[in-house]
Amino acid sequence: MTDARDQYPAEATLDFLRSAFPSEWREPALGYEAVAAWEAENRVVLPEPYRTFIAEISNGSSLGPAGDGGLQPLGWLPDTWPDLGPRQPGEPFPLQAAWVWEDDEDVDPEDPRIDAVYNKGSVVLGSEDGQSFWLLLTASPRRGEVWMVADVGAIPARDDHAWGFEEWVRRWHTGDDWWD
Repeated sequence: MTDARDQYPAEATLDFLRSAFPSEWREPALGYEAVAAWEAENRVVLPEPYRTFIAEISNGSSLGPAGDGGLQPLGWLPDTWPDLGPRQPGEPFPLQAAWVWEDDEDVDPEDPRIDAVYNKGSVVLGSEDGQSFWLLLTASPRRGEVWMVADVGAIPARDDHAWGFEEWVRRWHTGDDWWD
């Protein structure tokens, strides 16, 4: 059975994404061949509409949803990204629900699960306030959702209605606060 998150996006979705990122702020799109090569190297297929966005519209933008530097190009990391080992977008993201490890008495700062949250099953969309990062989950039952990870924990952008890439961009584009 095909997951709706893997179907080619509706033209209305692509029109919105084009309008949200003015052409003068877009990085060149990668094209499907380069996207497929990145996916093969990382053993993952990117969720839609993000996959089509970076292949056809823009591989990042200095004007964009993440507050610090905009939308990162595929595979790039913000300057403030912690060095916790190699990224593994094709390995399963370890969480199914929010986890605030700062409040978890059974966790020490060297807990390997923290490194896994940062490095497995996602691509980094950008950073917010230096040490908070937006992730798009690529390998998880929650694949296609946008999450935030910070030095205190990781949470989905919304528990009540999970945001995918399009919803995340819409939220930024309309100027609504992330957490309202």
